[in-house]
Amino acid sequence: MWLLLINPHSGNGRGEKVGKIVKEELAALDIQYIDISANSAKQCQENLKNGLTSSQSYEGLFLVGGDGTLNIAIQDLVNTGLGVALIPAGTGNDFARTLDLNLKDPKQLISYYLSNKPALVDVGKVGERYFVDVLSTGFDSMVNERANAMRRIKGRAKYNLSILLVLSTFKPKNYEFSIDGVSFESRAMLIAVSNGISYGGGMKVTPEAKLDDGLFDILILTPVSRFEFLRVFPKVFSGKHITHPAVKISRGKSVEINSDAVAYADGERIGSLPIKASVVERSLLTWRM
Repeated sequence: MWLLLINPHSGNGRGEKVGKIVKEELAALDIQYIDISANSAKQCQENLKNGLTSSQSYEGLFLVGGDGTLNIAIQDLVNTGLGVALIPAGTGNDFARTLDLNLKDPKQLISYYLSNKPALVDVGKVGERYFVDVLSTGFDSMVNERANAMRRIKGRAKYNLSILLVLSTFKPKNYEFSIDGVSFESRAMLIAVSNGISYGGGMKVTPEAKLDDGLFDILILTPVSRFEFLRVFPKVFSGKHITHPAVKISRGKSVEINSDAVAYADGERIGSLPIKASVVERSLLTWRM
């Protein structure tokens, strides 16, 4: 018996289409499941809580959605031993990239999950919330703030427009850091505390990050000119930006950051700094390629 959680609103409706394919395939394979899908994030989380507290034993959770749906689910999946079988149907699908789920056909993914065993990976924790990919603050968080305020523009175009609007007035800030107890200060444009490799729909901000090494990859972008930022920015999609002299990457189990700024994790707003994040080692069971 499996659990099935579909977010029909993921990827501007792609979740509903992929979810239908998944249901048809599970029926064709005679895979038994309990559908705990819902039309709201709050109800999805409530249904998952109820499923996890029942006396029924499950083989895993088929999760159809994007990074936001996954972020909701992991709040209750960490340290439960229930494996999450992700079938990406979101806009960004960054955790799917980190898991190397290059089989885009939901039917192929289902076959893979049924034929292979899941493995334990790390997650991050900031305050009382878990995240699987990236905790960020600085320029990109300001872009998220601006993009979230836009209602008429959708998809990648909204994010790209927000980048240009924020960059036109953006100024680096002073930040206070503590990584594994070692404190320092730096002016920075962007900070990414990464468990996974990418965010923002394929930006490989920390391409060498590993999900099971017990460490964050912590990127700090020190100040560059607007022209230089726009010149280097496209390289983030290939991960080649990490050779730029303004990019500094450290590794650590815990990090504290303070400044006059806000933070986001897995695309969800965390709130104002200061923040403290730590790695929760080998606490999420999932399938990966």
